[in-house]
Amino acid sequence: MQNLVILAGNVGATPEARTTQGGTKITHFSLATSRPKRDSNGKIVKDDNGRRIEDTEWHRITCFNGVGKTVEQYVDKGMKVMVRGRIHYTRWTDNENIERYGVEIIADEVTFLTRAKSASGDQGGNDSSVDDDEIPF
Repeated sequence: MQNLVILAGNVGATPEARTTQGGTKITHFSLATSRPKRDSNGKIVKDDNGRRIEDTEWHRITCFNGVGKTVEQYVDKGMKVMVRGRIHYTRWTDNENIERYGVEIIADEVTFLTRAKSASGDQGGNDSSVDDDEIPF
């Protein structure tokens, strides 16, 4: 059996990166995925204008080392990405002695589905001086 997750969605905020004392690069970001909302009969629910209503779910994505470095440099809020990785559950007891649970996706690969931001931080979509050969994918 395999623990394999593939998600495609929109990045919710600029990724946050840190480096552990041992030198491991860890980058976190949130990813929004959506699907059509369905009624009790399984039919897609639409609003008054005939547009389908969607349910959005947010996923916490964690990247390590090389993947984390690339995500930190080139991923920005609003980009569309595909994440391939595994689901990871954690359990801990908080300061009030309450047992808590968490879930995250540990990314093995992050594929850019829209143009990456440049390493200088500008969004590459409107800058004609960006050369596709400079983007690492």
